[in-house]
Amino acid sequence: MKKIITFVFVAALAIFSAVNIQANSYVANDQQIDQMLNAAPEMTVNAFAALPLSNETSFSQAGSSKDAVVAILLDFFLGGLGIHRFYLGTVPLTGIGYILTCGGIFGIVPLVDFVVLIINYNDISPYVNNPKFFMWAK
Repeated sequence: MKKIITFVFVAALAIFSAVNIQANSYVANDQQIDQMLNAAPEMTVNAFAALPLSNETSFSQAGSSKDAVVAILLDFFLGGLGIHRFYLGTVPLTGIGYILTCGGIFGIVPLVDFVVLIINYNDISPYVNNPKFFMWAK
């Protein structure tokens, strides 16, 4: 194991030393920066106050349509941490349960979640904002 770590360290050191980047080669053109700043429109506090704001926007409305592909990929790569459940909008206690049970009862729960998400690919709405530890349970 020590040989592998040493090899990786030496390889990384060789790669980083081979890249010959010098900070002196970067020069800022002050005249061009001043021209850009002078051409930029001036914003005031009143301009921000005139922007339309909606008090009805919330996270549940904005994220009500979750993408099944994203949930499946999160479950595949980070299922043991319950990240896919956070994406689907569960309570934080469920994600903590996944972590405390060594990846959802030693990885069985994320595996079943993965299969359920693949089978119900067209409609994952029953699993969005589902607070249950076993999201597929009725």
